[in-house]
Amino acid sequence: MDGLEAEAFPAGKAYDTNELLGVLKETDIAAVIPPVKSRKEQRAYSHELYRARHVIENIFRALKRWRGIAVRCAKLSASFIAAIHVRCLFLYL
Repeated sequence: MDGLEAEAFPAGKAYDTNELLGVLKETDIAAVIPPVKSRKEQRAYSHELYRARHVIENIFRALKRWRGIAVRCAKLSASFIAAIHVRCLFLYL
């Protein structure tokens, strides 16, 4: 994680490890990771940022439902970006 610049690190419960939390603390990045139930000390996290992570994951899921984007059928990167733009337009409308 060298050279990583971010204010927050939103992730799921699977990433709730002491090693990752230590690295994030050293680099002054806020961990937006809900603690697992088996932790002895439950720590606080930002529920608002965690909800935003869920919305972003839903957008990626909707993009990947289109087969052309999921398997990257386009040979050129410009065609792939155009397909993403078209799919986002359909999602927006």
